[in-house]
Amino acid sequence: MIRVAAVGDIHMGADTQGLLRPAFETLHECADLLLLAGDLTRHGTPDEARVVAQEVRGLPVPVVAVLGNHDHHDERPDKVTAILQEAGVTVLEGEGAVVECGGTRIGIAGTKGFGGGFVGRSAGEFGEPLMKEFVRYTRRSADALCTALKELEGQDCEVRVALTHFSPVADTLAGEPPEIYPFLGSYLLAEAIDTAGADLSVHGHAHRGTEHGMTAGGVRVRNVAQPVIRRAFNVYQLHTT
Repeated sequence: MIRVAAVGDIHMGADTQGLLRPAFETLHECADLLLLAGDLTRHGTPDEARVVAQEVRGLPVPVVAVLGNHDHHDERPDKVTAILQEAGVTVLEGEGAVVECGGTRIGIAGTKGFGGGFVGRSAGEFGEPLMKEFVRYTRRSADALCTALKELEGQDCEVRVALTHFSPVADTLAGEPPEIYPFLGSYLLAEAIDTAGADLSVHGHAHRGTEHGMTAGGVRVRNVAQPVIRRAFNVYQLHTT
């Protein structure tokens, strides 16, 4: 059995240094790895990224992350990524990584993702170039997620997890105003997950949302935004074959 700890939307800044570290240092007692589902900083500045780096540096379990929209706000996501990587975090964007825990290979495919909405009420690639690019950006993210999950299937992974910031399903947005659903996720991410297959999908972004959801293909989806789970992290158990 694999124990996956996950949290997103921790929105760290200088005044929160050390807030999560005591809980994170207990991870080896209850989890095999930690997933960070984006919005790790408030404004995506290098100084805020360094706060996050200190929070997770040298933890007793592997740490894998994607960035969120807040982590892009300062328009230096590459710098944020580099600071996290220097602290030992594996940061994914349209790619996969394999983590070995006790002889078990766990595959994580990650992307920030983007919006667009859900079946029946979604944006389309029609009209102005800006609208087309909006949807195409999400489609590229979804396609990359699908490819990464498929590639992990060929790497002897006993379980595969899809890690995103934006939501792949509307289920986990329940509690948010319906008017903003198109800005919280896209069905294209769920299609990618169902096409390639996964054992679990983890995301953040929807602070007023709901923890539990499921794709049309039956993949469990969990919203781990900290305002939703209201703790340092949640742990999900995945059975290996």
